[in-house]
Amino acid sequence: MNRRQALGLLPLFALLPCLARADAPVRMRDLYNKDLGFSNLALANEGQRIAVSGFMAPPLKAESVFFVLTKKPMAVCPFCEPGTPWPDDLLAIYAKRVIEVAPFNVPIVVEGVLELGDYVDPEFGFYSKVRITDASYSRA
Repeated sequence: MNRRQALGLLPLFALLPCLARADAPVRMRDLYNKDLGFSNLALANEGQRIAVSGFMAPPLKAESVFFVLTKKPMAVCPFCEPGTPWPDDLLAIYAKRVIEVAPFNVPIVVEGVLELGDYVDPEFGFYSKVRITDASYSRA
C-alpha cells in the first residue's frame, strides 16, 4: 500500500465510531457516572441517534407516544418527581408515533435522539434527566 492509498482510507477510520455506535445498544448505566452526573459517553452523544436496550414499563396512558424504558422488567410504571434522585436504570422515551404496547417482560431496543437535562413533560408531569426522542423500537 502506498501513501496515496493509505490517505484514501482515512475517511473510513473517521466513520468507525459511528458504525460501532449504531451496531451496539448503549447500556443505561453507561450514560451516568457514579455520582449520577452524565458520563463522557452521554455528553459525546447528546443530540445524536443512539440505541438502548431494556423493557417497556406499562404506559401511563393509552394512545400515547410516551413510555418509560427500564433496565429490568417492571409490572407498574415508575414515576419520578422533580428534586428526587434520578434512577440510572430508566429512560423517558418519546416515540415518533403512537406506541404499540409491548409486554413488560419482553426485551426491546429503542433507537432515537439522546437528550440530556432536566425536563418535565407538560402532559404527564413526568420528570426526566435523560430522554430518547424521535424514537422507534423493536423486539431485541
